[in-house]
Formats: sequence, structure tokens, C-alpha cells
Amino acid sequence: MPLTVLIAVLAVGVALPLLAWSAVPGDASGRRDVRNNLLLGLDAEAASARIVRDPGSLGSLLVLPANRSKLDKLLALAGRPASWPLSRVLLAKPALAIVAAVFGLMVLSSTSNGVIVVMVLAVVVTAYFVPDLLIYSRGIERQAAIALELPDTLDQMLIAVEAGLGFESAMARAGKNGKGPLAEELVRTLQDMRVGMARRDAYKALAARTDVPDLRAFVRAVVQADIYGISVSTVLRTQAKEMRTKRRQRAEEKAMQIPVKVLFPLMLFILPVLFIAVLGPTIISVVTNYL
Repeated sequence: MPLTVLIAVLAVGVALPLLAWSAVPGDASGRRDVRNNLLLGLDAEAASARIVRDPGSLGSLLVLPANRSKLDKLLALAGRPASWPLSRVLLAKPALAIVAAVFGLMVLSSTSNGVIVVMVLAVVVTAYFVPDLLIYSRGIERQAAIALELPDTLDQMLIAVEAGLGFESAMARAGKNGKGPLAEELVRTLQDMRVGMARRDAYKALAARTDVPDLRAFVRAVVQADIYGISVSTVLRTQAKEMRTKRRQRAEEKAMQIPVKVLFPLMLFILPVLFIAVLGPTIISVVTNYL
């Protein structure tokens, strides 16, 4: 058996179980992690055994620290999906790269062209960063959903505050009645304050987790109102009006971009087919009769 084929078979045997583990939903492992975290500090042996058994520790050894911190921030922006904890993502990255490298070695064992070598390297690098791209895409979608829901949520909070509720009670009501990532973040902020986090720190953590410009502006306004004693209803009314105006402006901007975006598909796909359908019979008749 050739050496490259033997290396490919061994690499597949190692990478496929890791890839299968990373694709399995992580609910059971999440519950196990919660149970182990509760045991930390009570039993040192249990804590050390958890570190040894944690499969994500292997992935953390194969991923650079800067990339680990970047992935943690991307997961925070994506809402930290339960099925994709950081340990699983860290293990999926090298597993995907190994699988791509194995198939690349199989291709290179049959032919060793320079172009194919470059393509194999590009595929391996792309496979390594596929989890980053997926998490980044989910984070972008989540931030867009938060920006879209923010004006309506502020209107609900304004109505609740003017009806006599406090700001935190209005936030709790909006989080309970709302659906989507913004409602989840409001509930998370209230939970942070209930476990002892300072109000300003909880608001700043909300802005850091979401990274939405409009929400950051709202958080800054609320923090300043808390510092200087400004009426919360006035802040909510001003911010809600401003957010509605920004949402309308974004919608108008996207509507103005539609003709430019439609131009290239129109020129590349629609007009050539239209010319063929209109001029095709004429050209065929001319060629038949005069040539």
C-alpha cells in the first residue's frame, strides 16, 4: 500500500469520529457541563477529571489563542447556540481541516499538478475557517434582527413606562411578550441584574453582546439618564422616535439600491435571452434564404 494512501486512511479514521461528535447536538453535553460546573470548588478531583475528559481541550490545543478569543466573541454575537459551544467549535475546525487534507492527499496521490496543489491548500484553509464563517453569518443575521425589532420594543417599553411601570419592569414585560433575539437579550440583562451585577454594567454587557449601533446608542442614553437623573420616559420617547426614523431611512436606502442591484442580472441573463427570442427567428430566416 502506498504511504500517502496509508496516511490518508489513518487520518480519516481519526478525523471522522471527531467530526461526528462535533455534529451531534450538544444538549446532553451541556447538561453535563452544568453539572460539572456546579461541582467545581466542592471536589478538586472532580474538577481535574472534568478537564481531562473535556474533548474541547484537544481542540483548544490546535487553535491559536487569538482565534479562540475571536470565536468566543463571534459566539456571543450569535447568541451562543446551545448546539455549538466553544469547545465543539474548537474541535470542529481541525477536524474539518484534517478531512479536507485527507481528500487532498488522495487527489495528489493520483496527480501532482501545481494548480491542484494550490487548490488543495485553499480547500484545507477554507475548511478550517468554515465554522468561523457560519458563526459570523449567524451573528450578522441576529444583529440585523435586533436592529429591526428595536423600534417596536422601545415603543412597548414607552407605553409601559407611561402607564406607571418602572424601567426594569417595562423591560421585563417587553422581554416576556416579545419574540426574537432582542427579547432574549433583555431577559438576559434582567437576569444579570438579579444575580448581583450592577445596573450600568448589565446595560454595557448588553451593548457588548449585541454590537448593534442603535442599541449601543440607546444603552448610552439610558446610562446617562441614570447618572444625571433624567426622566426615563423622555429618553424612551426620544430614542423610539429616532429608531423609527432610522429604520425608515434604511428601508428607503435599500429601495434606492434595488435598480443598481437588478442592473447586472438584467444585462447578463435577461437581455441576452430576450435578444435571442426576438432576433433568433429573423437571423435564421436570413441565413436560410440568402446564404
